[in-house]
Amino acid sequence: MTAAELLAASGRFPIAAGLSESELSAIEHEFGFTFAPDHREFLAAGLPAGRGWPDWRSPDRAALRERLAWPVEGVIFDVAENKFWYEGWGPQPDNPVAAMEVAKRYLVTAPRMISVHSHCYLPAAIAGHPVLSVYQTDVAHYGNDLSDWLSREFALGAPAEQRVRATVPFWRDLL
Repeated sequence: MTAAELLAASGRFPIAAGLSESELSAIEHEFGFTFAPDHREFLAAGLPAGRGWPDWRSPDRAALRERLAWPVEGVIFDVAENKFWYEGWGPQPDNPVAAMEVAKRYLVTAPRMISVHSHCYLPAAIAGHPVLSVYQTDVAHYGNDLSDWLSREFALGAPAEQRVRATVPFWRDLL
């Protein structure tokens, strides 16, 4: 059973008609990313609605932009407010403003995280990647893939026993 079929069968969320190929392409073009193939397939099969789900058809494009920016903005917040520093960025500047600027320069090179639900994200364009919970620099493994995440998050079926390792640069290092 696909991830979308699993969610639809649960009856826990309203499921709108899936996004068409032209809608998916328009979203990717508008926001400058490519959905991972499994995320794209999930959204094409049915668009979950309700609290926590991104509404890709919403006319409120600012809300979608905020949701997409949230992982990077959370890291920047931790750099500024909690003195977080990632060793891959080199030496930490003493000045907090300079530290934020260095972090921003590096974060634009990190793979883009695309919202699945609430604080759960998949990296853009990477097929079969684990779903990650991203809350500032607190990153956690929430499921081996979309189906496993649905099983774990919403108690829909049996979750996988073996854990798949996150491979996406930068974000995997925060796990």
